[in-house]
Amino acid sequence: MKADLHVHSHYSDGAESMEQVIRRAKQNGVSQLSFVDHDTPADGEVLSSLHKRYGIEIIPGIEMSAYDFKRDRKVHVLGYNYHVEAKHIKEVCEPVRARRHAHSLWQIEQIQSAGYELDKTAVIESAKPSAAIYKQHIMKQITQADYTSPEYKRLYQSLFKGGGAAAGDIEYMDAFDAVKAIAADGGIAVVAHPGQLNSYDIIPELVDAGLKGVECCHPDHTREDRQKVKALASNYHLIMTGGTDFHGSFGEAVDVGSVWSPYSFPVYMNQE
Repeated sequence: MKADLHVHSHYSDGAESMEQVIRRAKQNGVSQLSFVDHDTPADGEVLSSLHKRYGIEIIPGIEMSAYDFKRDRKVHVLGYNYHVEAKHIKEVCEPVRARRHAHSLWQIEQIQSAGYELDKTAVIESAKPSAAIYKQHIMKQITQADYTSPEYKRLYQSLFKGGGAAAGDIEYMDAFDAVKAIAADGGIAVVAHPGQLNSYDIIPELVDAGLKGVECCHPDHTREDRQKVKALASNYHLIMTGGTDFHGSFGEAVDVGSVWSPYSFPVYMNQE
């Protein structure tokens, strides 16, 4: 089974609809897929409809914006195969999503004040159906440069990093709360791309909170990262997952299914 358990759609910061992503997956021989849109639980009815239409197993997923307050660093937590009502997940995710949206509106104002022509209404419309505006939506209205181009990266850094006009970040949920919420909703909590965010140290501590896995295969992971994940998985009896972190034109040049997960879920959906 070819499983890509880390893809994004236009319900958060992906450029393509779920159906467009599913079509790519079908063409590339993917048999199991999970949309892990940021702080946005999957719509069970939509996933069920896509499964029936394309024959690909779709695992309810989410990527939660969390934080390791002990070490002062971000930790992304993936949740899989949770109950579709996702009561506890929504409880911790909705405030983060609201803060992100408000912060993005503030960023738009700061960029306008810095002299850039930026239509707030156009940004809001282009972000739909996402419940929050992301930096990619703002950048799309400022430049036509490709995400991977030096021009795009220079502009992004100048606006959103360091002393940029729109620099700054929101308050994220505690990583322990993220893991506990996923577990409370019957899901499987997995630390996402620990090599990207250097979030290895918190993994053993999250096990007691209900952590069940670590993402091993990811475009940003080196051979050393994969070896570290394998050691942690062995020591703490964790599953290893993986995927492309696909964002379409809003992300790095990687296609759905080009990075496989070493683990695939044995069920389609957890609806009880």
